[in-house]
Parts: sequence; structure tokens; C-alpha cells
Amino acid sequence: MVTSSEDGTVKIWDTRSGHIQRNYSHGVPVNDVVIHPNQGELISCDRGGNVRIWDLGENKCSHQLVPEEDKSVASVTVATDGSLLCAAVSNSVHGAVYVWRLITVRDVTSLVPVTKFKAHGTYITRVLLSPDVRHLATCSADHTARIWAVDLENTVQQADLDSIEEEDQESAGFELEQELDGHQRWVWDCAFSADSAYLVTACSDHYARLWELQSKTIIRQYNGHHRGAVCVALNDYSETR
Repeated sequence: MVTSSEDGTVKIWDTRSGHIQRNYSHGVPVNDVVIHPNQGELISCDRGGNVRIWDLGENKCSHQLVPEEDKSVASVTVATDGSLLCAAVSNSVHGAVYVWRLITVRDVTSLVPVTKFKAHGTYITRVLLSPDVRHLATCSADHTARIWAVDLENTVQQADLDSIEEEDQESAGFELEQELDGHQRWVWDCAFSADSAYLVTACSDHYARLWELQSKTIIRQYNGHHRGAVCVALNDYSETR
């Protein structure tokens, strides 16, 4: 089990004994942590603007990225095939997504910047790649979740973005496919179905919503909470017994 905390640490636990096996320090509150599909690396991000990759075999930080100085990194996501890393960087007037290729040669991982783009005009709370790695979902304080087409061939490369005005960067990265705008407050979290055809969102308006992405319709709403829904998980991988 892996946990991240406002105390600035990422901890790996032995689930049977409850003992801490690894303890990695950021020094500032940690917002998110994900396990790389290779099971040998962790990727975490923090409010200080850092993305760190931890090599579990070497027991050290192998990469440190600072997408934008003094802007919190709210969320990170890794492709199921280990090919991409995306990070959500934002403040009250700016929400951007950064994308890197993950290339592993002889057990050594390198990161190649692909692109960045403005996804929202305010805080991004979550970024998530779909299981088929064809879509990227972002959640925001602007009361929406957005679905972006993952297209590495037709994006403006990050090296060329310096010449583009910030207001034009929304069209410089992945193409916006859909905006899910039925929420009444901040959208905090989301989860894709196994076939990438559906998305569940969690919102401060107390509701979790199940969306069919092709039709952009709400299939079902879940309203058993008395305060905001801030986290969601979807078990859509179990075999029929």
C-alpha cells in the first residue's frame, strides 16, 4: 500500500504487518502519488511544484521535474502501458497539463517533454489517462470535467510553446473532445470504466455521476453523501463468476 500526506512524505506499507517499508520525503505537502505499471517506480507530486519519480529498486529519487515555478502540481497520471506521464499544474487563474513520454531502456527511464496546454481557466483538481490511452480527463474548480483526445502526432511540441501566447495554448495541445458540464460545484475526482467508454465524476455538490462519453449523457447519479464527494474509485475489472 502507498500513501501520500500533507506532512510531505510518501510511504510504502506492508499491508500484513502494518509496518512502513519505505519513506520518501518531499518537504512540502504531497498532493498525489501513482504506481508505475512496471511496479518498480512511484510518481508523486506536491504543492511546491515538483514531480518526482522514485526508483524502488535503488530506493532513491531518479527524476525531479518542476513544470512551473511556484505553481502547485495537483495530480499526476501514468499510461497503463507506461508510455506517458501527465501532470496537472494550476492556480486560481491557470490550469495546465504537461505531458512527457516515458522511455525505458535497460531498466533506465528517461523523460521526453511532449507538450503542454491550458486545460482550464482555474484550478485543476485531477488528471487521468483512460485505460486505452486514447483519452485524458481533467477535473476542475470551474464545475466541469473535460475529455481530451490523446494525440501525440498533432500537438505543438513543448519546445515550440515559448513563442505562443498563453491564451492560445489551449489549442496547442490535445484536442478537446467533450465538456461534461452538469456539475454544480467543484469537480474533484474521476474514474474511467475498463473499456474507456464511461467516466464517473465526484463533485462538491454531493453527487457522483456516471457519464456515457459517446453521448455525453448522465446515466446515473449517486447522492448518498451529506457533504461534497471528493474521491471516487470504480471496480470495473472483475471477471464474472
